[in-house]
Amino acid sequence: MTGISLETIISHKDNLERILDNLKEGIIAHDLSRKVLFFNRAAEKITGFRREEVIGGDCHQVLNGPFCGSKCHFCQDTPTLEDTDEYTINFTTRTGESRRLEMSVSLMRDDQGNILGVLAAFRDITDWLKLKIRAKKLTSFSEIIGQDVKMLEVFQQISDVAGYDYPVHISGDTGTGKELVANAIHNESPRSGRPFVPINCGALPEGLIESELFGHVKGAFSGAIRDKKGRFELAEGGTVFLDEVAELSKPVQVKLLRFLQEGTFERVGGEQTLKVNVRLTSATNKDLKQEVQRNNFREDLYYRLNVIPIHLPPLRERKTDIPLLVDHFLHEAEERYSQKPLKVSREALSTMMDYQWPGNIRELQNAIQFAIVHCNSKIITPGDLPLELRNLTDACAPRRGPARKLDIATVQAALVKTGGNKTRTAKLLGVGRATLYRFLDDFPEALEFTGS
Repeated sequence: MTGISLETIISHKDNLERILDNLKEGIIAHDLSRKVLFFNRAAEKITGFRREEVIGGDCHQVLNGPFCGSKCHFCQDTPTLEDTDEYTINFTTRTGESRRLEMSVSLMRDDQGNILGVLAAFRDITDWLKLKIRAKKLTSFSEIIGQDVKMLEVFQQISDVAGYDYPVHISGDTGTGKELVANAIHNESPRSGRPFVPINCGALPEGLIESELFGHVKGAFSGAIRDKKGRFELAEGGTVFLDEVAELSKPVQVKLLRFLQEGTFERVGGEQTLKVNVRLTSATNKDLKQEVQRNNFREDLYYRLNVIPIHLPPLRERKTDIPLLVDHFLHEAEERYSQKPLKVSREALSTMMDYQWPGNIRELQNAIQFAIVHCNSKIITPGDLPLELRNLTDACAPRRGPARKLDIATVQAALVKTGGNKTRTAKLLGVGRATLYRFLDDFPEALEFTGS
């Protein structure tokens, strides 16, 4: 009896569908006009949509919007996808639940190499991601680098709030990455396929900020030669991010408050009342409540903006993330300039761990870029770092007197600095070895970062 080849088996439509239906990954395929050709059982289970509702329809319509959100390669007349691509997306199921999906997308071609459509395999990693956060095993989230316990809490907050349209206010020192968090909230939300529009309220002249936010009509003021849409209109369906929101003048605060209460506004010089569908996030490096007490910021607007507060810790409070961030910035430079990878010496890393970083992550990035330019070998040494880091004197001197209270982040940072040497770590922390060993017995997770 002649053996049957795999090609013969899968050439039969029913056999191929049976194979794909038994996969645990969701499978969706569509042609160049986005007409869905196939939707397996796992896809039904993950998305909540039934195949008879989906097959034959435009995937942008039958799945309540672009399935791949902002990552969609078929929003234009010509697909922008190469042969394959991999990414993660947020997808809103038929029941309105937000799920995190890991996608692997491939073009389908005929024998002549012409593109016929696309096939995507996907799996739900929502619960896996939550477990990684709880187990403190995550090193990045939505392009934000970090594994310090304080950053893991921020990741959890982003994940929790992304599915809701409530206003989020992000506080933190300059350079901590507030816009990254706002962008992550947008990217993790069902609005991810729509615009993310950041506005630096402190960088715009006071006379133009109202026009920038709400737009203006022709002739509204000198230089208004045509009607112009504001940022809120440009963000239709997406997210507006107001950075340095404490810098808004009182008149603009009144208009913003009205927009938050009623969802309506008028362009500068206009009479027509406009309505847009946007989510609002905001940020400031000031204490907004203190600005209210100083009568610089409206109290009613403060409560409207600060519905969901997220605070970003300064880099000096999450020093265990410094090695991760350094590696990230070095990798960025390696990819951008196609240069040989550089490494950081233990002494240079120790210097960076000792520094207090008043400019936070932005300052660290600048320091790495400075070091890359000044490094004449394959290893960055303390001499390659900016002067303010090299001039450290007593920043790392061990403390004398009563032992200070230890915490996981501080102990981890010290272990990294000493290469896991517990005797030197105790000395650096200004505590006895017995105190350190008791702490490590109580909090063994402090050793996970170093692998000791």
